[in-house]
Amino acid sequence: MKVIICGAGQVGWQIARHLSGERNDVTVVDSNPDLVRRATDSLDVQGIAGFASYPDVLDRAGARDADMVIAATHSDEVNMVTCQVAHSVFAVPRKIARLRAESYLTAIYSDLYRRDHMPIDVVISPEREVAEAALQRLAAPVAFDTEKFLDGQAQLMGLSIDPESPVINTPLRQLTDLFSTLRAVVVGIRREGTLFAPESGDQLFAGDSAYVMVHADDIGRALEIFGKTYRKQERVVIVGGGNVGLAVARRLENKTERIRAKVIERDRKQAERAAEELERTIVLHGDGLDRALLSEAGIERADAALCVTDDDKVNLLAAVRAKAAGCPMVIALINDPTLVPLMEPLGIDAYINPRSTTVSSILRHIRHGKVRAVYSIGDAEAEVIEAEVLSTSPIAGAMIRDIDFPEGVLVGAVRKGDKVVKPTGGLRIEDGDQIVLFSPSGDVPEVERLLQVSIDFF
Repeated sequence: MKVIICGAGQVGWQIARHLSGERNDVTVVDSNPDLVRRATDSLDVQGIAGFASYPDVLDRAGARDADMVIAATHSDEVNMVTCQVAHSVFAVPRKIARLRAESYLTAIYSDLYRRDHMPIDVVISPEREVAEAALQRLAAPVAFDTEKFLDGQAQLMGLSIDPESPVINTPLRQLTDLFSTLRAVVVGIRREGTLFAPESGDQLFAGDSAYVMVHADDIGRALEIFGKTYRKQERVVIVGGGNVGLAVARRLENKTERIRAKVIERDRKQAERAAEELERTIVLHGDGLDRALLSEAGIERADAALCVTDDDKVNLLAAVRAKAAGCPMVIALINDPTLVPLMEPLGIDAYINPRSTTVSSILRHIRHGKVRAVYSIGDAEAEVIEAEVLSTSPIAGAMIRDIDFPEGVLVGAVRKGDKVVKPTGGLRIEDGDQIVLFSPSGDVPEVERLLQVSIDFF
């Protein structure tokens, strides 16, 4: 597949890394020659320095025979024009654009992206994706990572294994025997910095991080087995009233169960905008690192603090200060992956990586097969892929034990009709089933082959 990625920033670089590692023909375009040089020096990609929306630049990048253009520059307008040029001049069949401004995303203006207007096949909104990730973290406060699959009927949860956890030193096979009716599968374990798919004889040890795929109805029971206590979130303090914080506050206001939220925003204009747009949320103008202001926001009585400013270090420090004040659950927005190892020493319970969230959204529309969802784990170490099995797939009609999955690939959940079932070796995968797979990044091409269908579904 030939792909042109416009924008060599964090998201563009990560997508290029994914696709070039899978032997696709990737060209990166950016107006900053240093970013282009960084991509070509570290990845197996071609690079073009220039403005992505210029027809001659896209021509030099190979748009005449490209299969896809991904417009992920920092400018919404450049991304939109790039897709228009790719369609009108070069007839590129697939165009994905990252858009940030809320006005471009309003449903009443969705006709803008029709093929006879501004032909964008997929619109990705980082702020919306990150806000949704933040809400999922709040909904699963004992998990450091979480993502929903199969229309919410199954959930991936990242759980830290504590020394007092009941599952320590117990082979996974034995856990399956002990809790035979529990619809949960440990699909990944991170131990001493290395992520791997466990075998049935593997055990969990204190300090491990386990990725568990759980049926939505069994989440409470699974958490109890792993030694976690669920805490209902009723009071939330949001540090940062920008696009992400505002989106989260709006969603919390719209929830059926009442959640009291307070927003702290340093910029006066942004604070005023948030106060105007929110109906039941108190907005405080000031520094989220100010202990007195945090106290005024009720941090001591809050169930959770969500730190989502546009500065990673402010988010880290605000989360630490909130934790020190007695807040039991603190979540930080972190763009720089090198800061993630600091989470545990600083006592931060969970983090949100906007880059990983946006990359996951884009990958969903790139993968071969009838892929419904993709979630990228860690620093592009593994992917959880949800796909529909069609009759042309090599796995259709086979029992799980007979499918030639790569060694590191595990089946986390299967939905037959409207029922989600626990995957066992004797379960037969049939045409129309929806399957959730955990796959190390290096095995994704083989997983795609197993899910492969006709080009109509690409």
